[in-house]
Amino acid sequence: MIASPCINVCKMDAARTYCTGCYRTLDEITAWSRSDDATRQRILAAVAERRAHLKAAPEAA
Repeated sequence: MIASPCINVCKMDAARTYCTGCYRTLDEITAWSRSDDATRQRILAAVAERRAHLKAAPEAA
């Protein structure tokens, strides 16, 4: 089982699109506990892409 990326910094960004701690969306956070490993891998891939995009364009954060 793939562990949650949660780091206990549960705060949504100003636009309420993603958590500033784990970079997951609300839909991804709520789906996590009932997701299989393949779905969790897709969520983690989306998180990695989101994090990279936001770090490349800090004004978007």
